[in-house]
Amino acid sequence: MESPTSAQPDTSNKLTVERRVAFLRSIEELLHTFTPGERMVLYGLTIIMCLSALAIIAGVNRSVSVNVPAPGGRLTEGVTGPARFINPVLAMSDADEDLTALVYSGLTRPLSDGRYVPDLASTYNVSEDGTTYTFTIRPDAKFQDGTAVTSADVVYTVAQAQNPAIKSSRRADWEGVTVSAPDSRTVVFKLPKSYGPFLEDTSMGILPQHLWKDTTAEEFPFSPLNTHPVGSGAYKVSSVETDASGAPVRYTLVPFGKFTLGTPYLKSISLIFYPNEEAKIAAFNGHEVDAIAGVAPEKLSALKRTDTQTITVPLPRVFGIFFNQGHAAVFADAAVRSALTNAVDKDRLINLVLSGYGVPLDSPMLPLTAPVGSTTPGTISTAYTQETIADARNILQKGGWKFDETAGTWTKNKQTLTFTLTTADTPELVKTADAVATAWRQAGAKVSVQVFPISELNTNILRPRNYDAVLFGEVVGRSLDLFAFWHSSQRNDPGLNLSLYANSKADTLLSQARATTDKRERDKLYSQFADILKKDQPAVFLYAPEFVYVVPTGLRGIALGSLTLPSDRFLSVYSWYTDTERVWSIFTNKSE
Repeated sequence: MESPTSAQPDTSNKLTVERRVAFLRSIEELLHTFTPGERMVLYGLTIIMCLSALAIIAGVNRSVSVNVPAPGGRLTEGVTGPARFINPVLAMSDADEDLTALVYSGLTRPLSDGRYVPDLASTYNVSEDGTTYTFTIRPDAKFQDGTAVTSADVVYTVAQAQNPAIKSSRRADWEGVTVSAPDSRTVVFKLPKSYGPFLEDTSMGILPQHLWKDTTAEEFPFSPLNTHPVGSGAYKVSSVETDASGAPVRYTLVPFGKFTLGTPYLKSISLIFYPNEEAKIAAFNGHEVDAIAGVAPEKLSALKRTDTQTITVPLPRVFGIFFNQGHAAVFADAAVRSALTNAVDKDRLINLVLSGYGVPLDSPMLPLTAPVGSTTPGTISTAYTQETIADARNILQKGGWKFDETAGTWTKNKQTLTFTLTTADTPELVKTADAVATAWRQAGAKVSVQVFPISELNTNILRPRNYDAVLFGEVVGRSLDLFAFWHSSQRNDPGLNLSLYANSKADTLLSQARATTDKRERDKLYSQFADILKKDQPAVFLYAPEFVYVVPTGLRGIALGSLTLPSDRFLSVYSWYTDTERVWSIFTNKSE
């Protein structure tokens, strides 16, 4: 016998279906009453209504969504020369540095605006006296083999850089620095004295100690890990192609999903090595590679593709002519230094020597924004104008110099305006020296040019300060440190004060700037120093060459900013992209 509370058949669904069928039948009967023309109008209006609804939905979607980078795309780049040491301690060539920048990461990472952000580190702090830097490593920091990054890896890497037997190019950066690891995630650096630019050194890539620890100093350069590296950077090595001799000719890298600053967008980056720049350009023109970096200005006309964009940024290399007043007394006269400075039209010089790819300088510091040259590349035949020559002559005349029309020379107190300009045998320096000497001869100075191989110039000319005036370049670095170039204590070798410049107020500013860890305060001090230097004119500052990077037009997200080395172009590689997708803005703060 069924219970009174047992379930009864549910007829509600059946009634709902019957009502829907009846409604559809009534619509169908109504349509039969329409004429063919009325039905066509109805169908047309229905289609318009649907399209309008879709347009409204699409418009709303566009108004509340943004384009953001999406995973996808590949980049193949041509590089000059082979890669032998993909290792932050040993890297020497451009190919070494390029791959090291992609595979490894440091405690910090420079940004395009000159700031440093934590990379493998989560936080860091600096003691009040600027001599102690304490870093905390991220708990999720990993090497590309899945092993956690610890403070022991940092201690090991710095020890290898400091080891004289390994002969690291980074050894000078770590001289006098002690490093300790209180625990697995804490690293403490102790400096002998405050040094503001030290943070730049902490961007050096970190080696995995567990893979390298049994490698002796003698074995270090020959380890297979130098060509099959394991780091913690944005990209990891996927495959290596070699030639018949076993030398790598192509590296293909893929994103490292555990990279601390986020998984990169590009699905792969390949570097192909060529024996010289001509072969690299031929490969670019033949579409074997998509991008090439560091192209010499005179070679840019050989590029034939139209599907690329050219990105340029000034390199922190200050080229100038440094006066040695102790070797040539004529430079002790302020009118001479001022006249020689004013005789040169720097915009014209840049167009003549660098095909326009450079920034004119009036101090040893790069300008915040690159000024636009006043002339068109390819139309310049001199580095001077009649105006600049007239200015130089007027300055000399006002300074008490007299021009002998017969002898074609300037004289003052039995002193003749004659000297030798010395430089290295690189094409750009030779061309610059000849152009500047021509301008000075037009102004009436007797100038001869001497050219030496770079090794001989360093050993026999620069170190003993055996020159009247020398044309040379100074690498000032991303974190500006002018102490070695201009402090009076650096007048003799191994110092780099090529003008033998001495000014007590300038010395004080340079010492203060080097010691401060506050970038804004350091920039302010350097600005004051530049004002003093501009007044004293111990050198003629000419230009900073520009780094030229040719990439596909569809490659976006590139932020080069301040480069110290060509490989620094990869500092923001994890943000590069070719593909995009639309995402509602409430889910992201990024926009294209």
